[in-house]
Amino acid sequence: MIQTACPLDCWDACGITVDPSRPTSLVSTPTHPMDNGALCALLNKHIHETPRITTPRIDAREVSMAEALDAVADALRADTSLLWRGSGHLGVMQSVTDLLMERLGGTLTSGSLCDSAGAAGVTAGRGLNRPLPPEQIARSEVVVVWGRNLTVTQKHLIPHIEGKRLIVIDPVRTPIAKRAEIHLQIKPRTDFYLAILLARFSIMEDGEDHAWLEKFGSEWEEFYEFTREFRIKALLQHMGLSLDQMGDMLRLIQTHKTVFLVGIPLQHYTQGHAITWAIDSLAAVLGLFGREGCGVSYMGNSRQGLANPFEVSVPRVPIVTTPFERFETVIVQGGNPAGSMPDSQRVEAALKRVKNLIYFGLYANETSALSRIIIPAQNFLEKEDIRLSYGHQYVTPMHKAIVAEYGISEYDFVVEIVRRLEQKPIESEAYYLSTWLDQCGMEDGQRVLPDYVRLPYADGFGEEGEEEFVFIDEYEDEEEPMAFRRFRKPKEVPFDGHYWLLTPKSLHALNTQFARKTEAYLSPKCGFAEGERIRLYNEQGALELTVRLSEDVRSDCVLVYGSTPGVNRLTPALLSEEGEGACYGEAKVQIERVHHG
Repeated sequence: MIQTACPLDCWDACGITVDPSRPTSLVSTPTHPMDNGALCALLNKHIHETPRITTPRIDAREVSMAEALDAVADALRADTSLLWRGSGHLGVMQSVTDLLMERLGGTLTSGSLCDSAGAAGVTAGRGLNRPLPPEQIARSEVVVVWGRNLTVTQKHLIPHIEGKRLIVIDPVRTPIAKRAEIHLQIKPRTDFYLAILLARFSIMEDGEDHAWLEKFGSEWEEFYEFTREFRIKALLQHMGLSLDQMGDMLRLIQTHKTVFLVGIPLQHYTQGHAITWAIDSLAAVLGLFGREGCGVSYMGNSRQGLANPFEVSVPRVPIVTTPFERFETVIVQGGNPAGSMPDSQRVEAALKRVKNLIYFGLYANETSALSRIIIPAQNFLEKEDIRLSYGHQYVTPMHKAIVAEYGISEYDFVVEIVRRLEQKPIESEAYYLSTWLDQCGMEDGQRVLPDYVRLPYADGFGEEGEEEFVFIDEYEDEEEPMAFRRFRKPKEVPFDGHYWLLTPKSLHALNTQFARKTEAYLSPKCGFAEGERIRLYNEQGALELTVRLSEDVRSDCVLVYGSTPGVNRLTPALLSEEGEGACYGEAKVQIERVHHG
């Protein structure tokens, strides 16, 4: 039996035990901190049922691996080359390909399609982004699930919140919201205002933690003055909330050990950094940082405190708006830009203009269909790696469990291309693996990040942990349709037929892999019928889908899972103001019935 870790893009990063004679029968590792006795359907079912790419191809012709690698090497002799890598799998050895770009003078990407806007807000307030240990979540009394759908994205955390008083903030009545004592079904793009008003009301009621603020947040009064710039009545109306709802939430979070579990979708806006910064500022007013059973959990820096042996200094382009057409050769590693990037029609057109598009991955997708060269990858059971997590502090070695019948690992890919191009060889695989692992500490028999602390920010903030928390003190949003500042007259904006497009993760798909749905979920109040065909459209593009009626969706929203083929024809290629993040949440669409024949 061989112990390894789950490779999927999930906060939990579970431990897995493998029987090499039955590699499709995976079981959880009882000694792993995130074990709860079961593995999800993605890992036990969909990952095995999805056909893998097994044969290298050049111009749709099957070739040997040696021929395909020769073709890759020839393509990388071009004057301009780009490596575009997906970020879903946090195995550290995937980044070894950065060394190849450094040797060739190539280009990498910056920013993120996922979390970087919110991470910028977290760093602005705290100085660095430490993960909140799951054991602190388990010690809480109140859990505020803010824009995070635990039953889909973090199922192994569910046992840690059993018996807690739950508050859920989400435009959708998710399964976890149905279990909550309070569900604030706010309008999309209003999380910043909710955090600001909660902080203001808390201070108005003398609910702030004076002792904590005196030591770690001395500029809290200036922050309070900032919160007073906003009009209470207009904001409550805009969010769709009442004073009573706000009061009910405040009574819980002011008097109990509270954690905020903050999700990714709420920061997918141009002002995404301000949203997480405002939530952190609310938590600081309440003195939740550095206290037992308290804190804020956003997607933590999975490499916090680790020196990266694959760190390189090369040109970079934003991953959200990558100009593929500028490069003669593009390697797409473990991702699907033609399906996952915003404004995907532009992306597809740009990829078609790339002379040498190389796809290096496990499964066929929209991008592999456009590629001139296809290189099958090895999966997590067939190679050595190390799994980090943005949801906790644990570091798990991923051991080779079976001999690969086809495909190549990221490390061997770099070795082969470097040799063909007569470049300086890279270090051994064992060297890089040990470089990562030797930096880690140990806690209760588990490897942990080198600067792991049981109570993050207990001694202070910043890189040295000795500074104060920095409160958000400005917010300018040109896209906001209503004026909410004092001395400005609020302008009422009725529903204009443009629905907010919500693109959450699906229970049976992972990004653009596995079981991808083709439905649009709408409130029955919207006037459409179950099963009818509709067309969603905006200035970006259009998409036909089948209606599924759901009382769980707000009547000013349409929910289309982010894995749905073609959904990113409707999302804008905008960069967040901070963090170079994607702004999927800025998409609004109109809807019309489709009449065939």
